[in-house]
Amino acid sequence: MENRKIILAVDDSAVNLQLCKSILSDKYDVRLVKSGNMALVALGRIRPHLILLDIEMPDMTGFEVIEEINNNAALKDIPVIFVTSHATESIVAKAVGLGAIDYVVKPFVPDVLLTKIAGILDDAN
Repeated sequence: MENRKIILAVDDSAVNLQLCKSILSDKYDVRLVKSGNMALVALGRIRPHLILLDIEMPDMTGFEVIEEINNNAALKDIPVIFVTSHATESIVAKAVGLGAIDYVVKPFVPDVLLTKIAGILDDAN
């Protein structure tokens, strides 16, 4: 496990988190948190290679989380993929405008998510 890349999945739905873990854990070290605040705390302890971030969460939106990440020099280079049920053009534009490297609409196809993640993490090395 020591050589596996770390993915931080942030979603207020335990079902979605477990789905991410089941899809990704064979290849990646997947860390799960249930809120934006918990994500920021986790980012104080770990440096993931990629963040999967839901937009609509009760304590902080994914947009607020990515803004906090962007304002932190130690975190701003971590790629973020929004994984959300929101697919309107304005939401996608806002996500990309805030620096998201990609966008996946729920319910997502596992192979699509794996391919997008592999493309980003393989390009990083």
